[in-house]
Amino acid sequence: MSDKKMNSSRKHHLKSLILSIAQKWLETEKKEDIAAKEAYMAENCPAAKTSGDQATLMEYCKKLHSIIDKIDEERYDIESKVQKCDKEIEDLRIKLVDVRGVKKPALKKVRMSADTMLKALLGSKHTVNMDLRAGLKQVKKEVKEEPTEAAGDWRKNIEDKADRKKMFETA
Repeated sequence: MSDKKMNSSRKHHLKSLILSIAQKWLETEKKEDIAAKEAYMAENCPAAKTSGDQATLMEYCKKLHSIIDKIDEERYDIESKVQKCDKEIEDLRIKLVDVRGVKKPALKKVRMSADTMLKALLGSKHTVNMDLRAGLKQVKKEVKEEPTEAAGDWRKNIEDKADRKKMFETA
């Protein structure tokens, strides 16, 4: 097709045509299914013969029972095959998840103190306080008095620094 975009009315018209064709196909498929069911029933289930004496009716009932038993065996076989296939499908899905790996969801950050976290984990049994500063010793700080002149005047130590500079340059 060309590089031009289709306008919305054209898209809508094409979509409605596709849907109408699909609907016709579904209707014909349903009619074919009904016809196939009727043909199967006519072939495998003949009309019941209820006229006759008791012996013929008993013989007819035995014949029907044998047909029912055969159909039940087929149904059981098909059912076991379906269950086996379902189990194989489930095993393959599990293998697929194992191969892909489990994606871990992104966790949200939650601001929680250590006390509330322990209460959430341990429940009401939590009595320990996680105040870490309470268990520390109190230490008094010794204030060092530094001479204010040495910190403020940088010119006094310039000669010492010059000697150090000469050491590095000669080496």
